[in-house]
Amino acid sequence: MSTNEKIRVDKYLWAIRVFKTRSQAADACDGGKVKMNGSTVKAAKHVSIGDKFEIRAETRKWVIEVTGLISNRVAYSEAVKYYVDNTPDEDKMAASYMPSVFQTGKRQSKIGRPTKKERRELDDFMGGSED
Repeated sequence: MSTNEKIRVDKYLWAIRVFKTRSQAADACDGGKVKMNGSTVKAAKHVSIGDKFEIRAETRKWVIEVTGLISNRVAYSEAVKYYVDNTPDEDKMAASYMPSVFQTGKRQSKIGRPTKKERRELDDFMGGSED
């Protein structure tokens, strides 16, 4: 990609796989979770080589420096060539110590309320419904 190409912040963060979707990247920019060169940015701001980003995602904090521009989403092994990760070690390790249930936002299976099928089986076992 040529150096005079203009790439939006949300599209760049989506392409280097910081966010899963472009709308999540845009929401993070609008919510003040993305800082470029020390100041908050909007999703439509253009990225250039040498810019430094501080990103607070749901699972971890990123500190990256842009080394190349990319507009399309590629494999992770290719995407890491377009930025340098300067994140401090304590921020990198913070997500690995959290249980997976907190990272996904979903409850663990087999815990909590029974499913409809399990409830019917339980009702049948306990003597059925008294309709």
